[in-house]
Amino acid sequence: MSNNPQQGLFRWLWHAYMARHIGVILLAMLFMTIEGSMLGAMSYIMKPMFDQVFVGGDSDAAVFVGFLILGIFVLRASASIAQKVILARLSEVTAAHIRTDMIGHLMRLDGDFHATHPPGLVMQRIEGDVGSINQVWATIITGAGRDFVAVIALMAVAVSVDWRWTLVACIATPFLILPSIFVQRFVRSNARLVRDISADLSTRLNEIFHGINPIKLNTLEDYQVNRYRSLAEKRITFQTKAVLGQGGMSGIMDVMSGIGFLAVIVYGANEIISGQKSVGDFMSFFTAIGLAFEPLRRLGTLSATLQIAAAGIERVKGLLDFKPSLLSPENPGRAPSGAPLIEVENVSLSYAGTDVLQNVSFTAEAGKTTALVGASGAGKSTIFNLLTRLVDPQSGQITLSGVPVDSLRLEDLRQLYSVVAQDALLFDESLRENILLGQTDIAPETLQAVLDAAHISDFLPRLSKGLETPVGPRGSLLSGGQRQRVAIARALLRDTPILLLDEATSALDAQSEHTVQAALDKLSKGRTTLVIAHRLATIRNADKIIVMAHGKVVEAGTHDALMARNGAYTELYKMQLNDTKTA
Repeated sequence: MSNNPQQGLFRWLWHAYMARHIGVILLAMLFMTIEGSMLGAMSYIMKPMFDQVFVGGDSDAAVFVGFLILGIFVLRASASIAQKVILARLSEVTAAHIRTDMIGHLMRLDGDFHATHPPGLVMQRIEGDVGSINQVWATIITGAGRDFVAVIALMAVAVSVDWRWTLVACIATPFLILPSIFVQRFVRSNARLVRDISADLSTRLNEIFHGINPIKLNTLEDYQVNRYRSLAEKRITFQTKAVLGQGGMSGIMDVMSGIGFLAVIVYGANEIISGQKSVGDFMSFFTAIGLAFEPLRRLGTLSATLQIAAAGIERVKGLLDFKPSLLSPENPGRAPSGAPLIEVENVSLSYAGTDVLQNVSFTAEAGKTTALVGASGAGKSTIFNLLTRLVDPQSGQITLSGVPVDSLRLEDLRQLYSVVAQDALLFDESLRENILLGQTDIAPETLQAVLDAAHISDFLPRLSKGLETPVGPRGSLLSGGQRQRVAIARALLRDTPILLLDEATSALDAQSEHTVQAALDKLSKGRTTLVIAHRLATIRNADKIIVMAHGKVVEAGTHDALMARNGAYTELYKMQLNDTKTA
């Protein structure tokens, strides 16, 4: 492991993504070498052009030298186009690989990660930081190839003319070292701050547009604009400083170049006047040194580009280094077939020292409906998270027909469940795509049966394009009841043995609730169904009702049995009944 963190970052990037394209990189560098070396050839041709043509008056040599110069320009142009096209494609391919890997990795991380990393920050990492890494291809590789070769070729020409002149031209080079070190640190620190603020800006935008209606209703437009403006002004400040650092390095290079030119003119003029060197010698040398300073200038600013890219690589690698704690077992068991018996045995769970579940035990009979009821914060949704292993308990066990859930591969376990929640997740795609979710082997008659069972056929004729109608961002072009029916259609297509219903009808009006409830009743037949419900009237016919309070099971039984007990369930039921009458 390198002691230099920056070298370690670039070594990681090379082995993880670039090394696989070594053949293409070498081809691009071949074209860069050709392009860079042409500058050396151009400066070399200055000597015969001046000595034989302009001073010697050889007209035949003029034609020969002219065609040589034309050939140099044609070859340089062709090599330049080839290497730019190759690197542009390679840059996009690499960025796509990094972004795809990041998205796949981030989706597999635990809920704790997503609770502490807002979507805007993650989006900035995927888009902004990976974009900065693209500069490795666009600038760094190009600089290391074309400009480095050009400088070598040009300096070789300069040395071949007069090595003493070359030393004089480079007299100010040592004075670049300390400013270069300072500029690198300055640029990297400001680039890091720019990335952090960009992530905050993305988070603000994400929150604004996802909460646009509450913002309007609470007249928070000016408040949100001011928050965004404050961050934007900070970003301007640090971005300007980063550009100042890059420009400062370029400016120092220009000053050093000017000192070098002055020294050569003063030192070499006497030798030209005395006849020790020809005009062609001086023009060849002067052209070589003049052309060399521009790629040297770019190479000088390369360190600043490295710092910006390093800041992006550091963040990308930091996200990819996060490891999920919920993993599939090394020797997974076999998932049960058919609708399973669910047993929750002495399960306890706490978050940040707060008990969420305390020694919870209950069973959900195979093929029957079990309802979980209780006040908000009682632990009902946590039970669903435990069943699907979005979290693991600190103690206790959950089994499906005797098979512990943590003994199954995560993919196998989650393929046992269909979930219909209060807020159905819809994508900004067509209605068909939102139902099929990428499945291509669904027969038309099967799809039609699902549409009928989920009562989508009831509103489908009113949509302008039928199943091809876009549903809008988050399904905004559909009503709440229509979105729920789409979620039910998905569950029907999944055809899993376990159904989890999380407040599936609580946000619907009476008519929509009746329609959705009818579809849910069809969906739950033959499946082990667990229902979270605040409206107790919707679960009166459940085979078993589990009453929870403060993370504990306090009662269990049928509706009639619990009402006869006159306990916690009866109190909840009467409270809702009174609220309904009052309303």
